[in-house]
Amino acid sequence: MANLKEIRDRIKSVKNTRKITEAMRLVAAAKVRRAQDLVLRSRPFADRLARVLESLQSRIALESADTPLLQARDPRHITLVAMTGDRGLCGGFNANIIKRTEQRFAELKASGYEVALITVGRKVDTYFQNRNYPITASFTGLDQLPTSTDALQVSDAVQAEFLGGATDRVELIYTKFINLVSTKPVSQTLLPLDPQGIASADDEIFRFVTKEGELGVERSSAANQEDKLKSDLVFEQSPSQLLDVLLPLYLQNQVLRSLQESAASELASRMTAMNNASDNAKALAKELTLDYNKARQAAITQEILEVVGGASAMA
Repeated sequence: MANLKEIRDRIKSVKNTRKITEAMRLVAAAKVRRAQDLVLRSRPFADRLARVLESLQSRIALESADTPLLQARDPRHITLVAMTGDRGLCGGFNANIIKRTEQRFAELKASGYEVALITVGRKVDTYFQNRNYPITASFTGLDQLPTSTDALQVSDAVQAEFLGGATDRVELIYTKFINLVSTKPVSQTLLPLDPQGIASADDEIFRFVTKEGELGVERSSAANQEDKLKSDLVFEQSPSQLLDVLLPLYLQNQVLRSLQESAASELASRMTAMNNASDNAKALAKELTLDYNKARQAAITQEILEVVGGASAMA
């Protein structure tokens, strides 16, 4: 059994570690709420944009819209956009996206496609750089609570790849926020855009609430939050001209939405991981305290036996 000083030092170390993990949990919880505010502030613009695009859909059917972002090409080159965080200590958040990206990369390669990566986040960038994967662009050091500026950087790179002919299809791999204890790695086709998929009925936003002192999450429909545009609304420009302006904005909004979902998932995963670490540290400190008491009792008992034994010898 370890001596009393070693056990005492370890108890102190575990308690100090618990203070750190508890502080990190509280910071993550506060940032999760701020991530919610960012999503809610971005919704009015996204809803109005979706309404305008919905109004254009019927007119797109009447004339062929020669819009590059809508052109579906025979895919030979495919780009995967993988989103992780810059930091660790968030459970399996980063590892799940890396694993999903590796699997998708291998599937496409086996099917005969040329595949390249665009990485968002230091973790995914470092992982694939060290393994010599083809990376056409990488983004690190973005705000932990993403803004439209961050989304513009990524969407511009994606759009340049697609319009320049370097890639025929762009797939996005990110983590979808479900609730505070559950996230899910998902993938979706980012380009070419599908105008019929705009403002999906199952689109949702999340809202963090506090109930009886416990942090929880509520989900609500995010599609069609704005009133419909009037049916007799007349656009001065042709549908193609409007789409050339609006679709890049829609693409940027899709990237922003993914960044925000990914950021919220990372913060929720870190909050859960730090909460588990704090609980484990508490249980370990309790176990070490019992070991310390047992060792101390054994030492006292040994001393008493030695005193009694010495007295008996003298008698």
